[in-house]
Amino acid sequence: MKTLFHRAALPVLAGLALLAPTGAAAQQKAKPSPEKSLVRVNATLQSYNFVRPWEKGAPTPRRGLGAVLEGDRVLVTAELIVNATYIELEHPSTGEKTPARILGRDYEANLAVLAPFTDKSGVLKGLVPLELDLSVTSDDELEVWQIEDNGDGVTTTVDVLRASVGEYFIDGSVFLVYQTVGSLQARANSFTLPVIKNGKLAGMLLSYNAKEQISQILAGPIIRAFLDDLEDGKYAGFPNLGIAFDQTIDEQLRRFAGVADKEGGVFVSSVQKDSSADKAGIEVGDVILAINGKAIDSRGNYEHPQYGKLNFSHLVRGAAKVGDEAKFSLIRKGKATEVAVKLERKAPDAYLIDAYMFDRGPRYLILGGLIFQELTLPYLESWGDEWDTRAPFKLVHAQAHPEQYEEEGRDKLVFLSNVIRTPSTLGYEDLNSAIVTQVNGKPIKNIRDLAAAFAKPSAEGLHRIEFDGFPNVIYIDDRMSRAVNQQLVQYGISLLEKLD
Repeated sequence: MKTLFHRAALPVLAGLALLAPTGAAAQQKAKPSPEKSLVRVNATLQSYNFVRPWEKGAPTPRRGLGAVLEGDRVLVTAELIVNATYIELEHPSTGEKTPARILGRDYEANLAVLAPFTDKSGVLKGLVPLELDLSVTSDDELEVWQIEDNGDGVTTTVDVLRASVGEYFIDGSVFLVYQTVGSLQARANSFTLPVIKNGKLAGMLLSYNAKEQISQILAGPIIRAFLDDLEDGKYAGFPNLGIAFDQTIDEQLRRFAGVADKEGGVFVSSVQKDSSADKAGIEVGDVILAINGKAIDSRGNYEHPQYGKLNFSHLVRGAAKVGDEAKFSLIRKGKATEVAVKLERKAPDAYLIDAYMFDRGPRYLILGGLIFQELTLPYLESWGDEWDTRAPFKLVHAQAHPEQYEEEGRDKLVFLSNVIRTPSTLGYEDLNSAIVTQVNGKPIKNIRDLAAAFAKPSAEGLHRIEFDGFPNVIYIDDRMSRAVNQQLVQYGISLLEKLD
């Protein structure tokens, strides 16, 4: 490791004054370096509570480094500012601080762009913006930049092992990554670290395994696509295809799929409802042989001219953008066919079960002590690291196999998550994790349907709540439940419902 803070002696020439360039000329000639091209980013985060949805967690600090870009912008990973209630930029040397605003973010791509909250801020003044480098290949040497507490820059060299496709921040959301090897030292602001090639920004550090000294780097081409998408102020995001696939290495599968006499291809095992693939007519059982003329082998890889073998998902999330049309060469029931797929991005809240809920809390409704929610992956993850075996089986199964509920026309999966012991819920105290089907004869497709149904009790003043399985049906008194709700507000539940 070496520092990048040098003071070179200037020669004294008789009769000649050496004048330092000023203004724009000085910035143009200045070379990027950690202490000149990075800023500290301080964030206060406050996560949501998915078990007690009316509460939030305690505020926690997070500190990282941002890369200065043209236009007084700062690039960070979105993970640095997730659920942030306050963000500030700090000059690496002077310590001057200013509140920051978010210009754009994408949690799937794990990228965000910040800017000073006011144009009058001088925190970025004199800093040297970084340009992007998209030329990284295997065997390249990269630098990871950091800042010491005293403001000095530190650089560590790492070697690129390979490029691949892997997860960034959201489970199942994969993009281009560089895998590197080299020892890194921890710093107080090491949550987000820019990665440099020849003085240009090549990526952002995603993770580091200290035992194996392996790092995963968010790749420059993904940063380029993210920034280009932000230019017009209408961020579209990265497209998703919406399929699950199996490799076709097994000869029996190849014979079953009708590709025993073909080379390569992947077997489509499922298609998400309303996805790009679904709208284009791709079907379960199809074998994808090529996309835009690029052959896909039996393991799901294609030959990239710069990186070598890459998973074919890069052709959708990386080499293409929302609105592009991709030509898929398929084998369907033994016959060759081609399908044009218009690549779209299915919004994160358009799924039956939300995969993430950053910067927005869970939707819920409380009536008389019955707590109803829309099922989300963060709720299941609240059961711990082994949530898939510890969380209620019916809810885990619904998350893994949403097709049944989507076919029923549901937008979301509303369930009774828990019961507060009150006069209105006597006998129901042990109920939980029950999926709601109807209330007062009205099908429940989302939490707003539930609120609308509860607004119309029966002539006897009762609500009939039906479930998908045990306990099948329960009844609660509307008048008593409304009275209990008033008491719940007095005892600390300030918000009884959140429908948006």
